[in-house]
Amino acid sequence: MKALTWQGKRKIEYGEVPDPRIEDPTDAIVRVTSSGICGSDLHLYEVMGPFLDAGDVLGHEVIGVVEETGSEVPGLSPGDRVVIPFQIACGSCFMCDQGLQTQCETTQVREHGMGAALFGYTKLYGQVPGGQAEYLRVPQAQYGPIKVPDGPPDDRFVYLSDVLPTAWQAVEYAGIPDGGTVVVLGLGPIGDMAARIAKHRGHRVIAVDLVPERLERARGNGVETVEYAADAADTIRDRTAGRGPDAVIDAVGMEAHGSPVARITQQVAGLLPDTVQRTFMQKAGVDRLAALLLAVDAVRRGGTISLVGVYGGAADPLPMLTMFDKQIQLRMGQANVRRWSGQILPLLTDDDPLGVDSFATHHLPLSDGVAAYQMFQQKADGAVKVLLQP
Repeated sequence: MKALTWQGKRKIEYGEVPDPRIEDPTDAIVRVTSSGICGSDLHLYEVMGPFLDAGDVLGHEVIGVVEETGSEVPGLSPGDRVVIPFQIACGSCFMCDQGLQTQCETTQVREHGMGAALFGYTKLYGQVPGGQAEYLRVPQAQYGPIKVPDGPPDDRFVYLSDVLPTAWQAVEYAGIPDGGTVVVLGLGPIGDMAARIAKHRGHRVIAVDLVPERLERARGNGVETVEYAADAADTIRDRTAGRGPDAVIDAVGMEAHGSPVARITQQVAGLLPDTVQRTFMQKAGVDRLAALLLAVDAVRRGGTISLVGVYGGAADPLPMLTMFDKQIQLRMGQANVRRWSGQILPLLTDDDPLGVDSFATHHLPLSDGVAAYQMFQQKADGAVKVLLQP
């Protein structure tokens, strides 16, 4: 089959890889009809190379049609249309019972001390082949796949794989009070959708970004905007009675601009052999923390920071004195897809209150995936969300 594979830093290839097959009785094989490029895929494109091998199949946002099931997958049949959550969870362990599917005790990657295995996402998360491909093997298919109706286009449901539950959890974790204000840092796919969800719930939303097209897109959805600059926290306080917002959602993560020391550190680390890089990242790696530091500065005293942008550093210097003094509450983590999917599905109606049908900025064939990664990484041509079709 054809797939997009990682071959090195900023090097993606489209070509032949082995067809997936049933390996365990709880597996299913899904024919992919659409697969998204996620902001966290750019971390693989840029800084997470030490944890990848050439030929790894990328992608973790998948909708498709069941082709084959193992003997222990009673709930699925060939022909079913399904969305595949980005994490692989069993649905029956202690952690899954707590609604923490990203900590699934059946698929935890204990070798690296990490949580549940993820599709298309490095040795740290199981090195499971991803879904930017024609077909996908789905482990734990007795639980993971979400059945969706035939008829509407893929855009209606594909975001249940990651974007919608991640943004939903970000808003949930933010704990915004009735009539409260939330600031969303970053208007990539997750930040954009989190702003829409918070707005749909009746909150005041202020979004911060530095890309004009993304700011304009947010304003078109009724969101107030602030262009990122050194004085962004002061601007936010000026708009919130000098106090700051009740909550801040950091949807940026490790790729934040405005962190020159961390950027240079990452660049230097990138010159080291892979084995040395892995040790460095796991023991002494640092992130670009501009977004998180802005969140700490801007949020009101006693407010909440909901951290949804992916960070990977092991030695990030956090301003603990300020965080303690301001009594900041901090919640974070990968989204637990199946915990939220039942609440989200009723919003994926013909009324389309979250604008999912028009959320993608680009639809491209999988064969154009190499150029799509470059476009998304450079934020060119107004790219916010790219969907690939095999």
